[in-house]
Amino acid sequence: MTEIAFVKKPLHKIYKDRAIWAGTFLGGPLAAGYLIAHNFNAFNEPRKAKMTWIYSIIATIIIFGGVFLIPDPDKIPRQIVPLIYTAIAYFLVQRFQGKLIETHLDAGGKAYSWWKAAGIGLVGTVITVILLFFIISVFGIE
Repeated sequence: MTEIAFVKKPLHKIYKDRAIWAGTFLGGPLAAGYLIAHNFNAFNEPRKAKMTWIYSIIATIIIFGGVFLIPDPDKIPRQIVPLIYTAIAYFLVQRFQGKLIETHLDAGGKAYSWWKAAGIGLVGTVITVILLFFIISVFGIE
């Protein structure tokens, strides 16, 4: 006798790995944290979503704090730092969500457009710039 397995169609939309790559490149670690955490919530893993936010905030502090410590930042190509943190975020998405994203899409689940991820990336950029200006003005960093 053959069995028929019924798979429930996922209700929540997610961000595909390439959309997360684009949003991260545009918006930095905070945008990556938002996009990845959103997926974890959609996959019903709220603890991992919370940890993602903590890691992305710590990564933001380390990355931008480290940039201020570079003695001659003009000698480093401007795209190198974003490419590095984007590659790391993409690797982590592949490692921790790759199969979940694939399963979600195979089951008929929907994904947000790249435009939405890019918009979140731009919002991440605005938030990061505001935070940097605030920190620079408060601490008098030049």
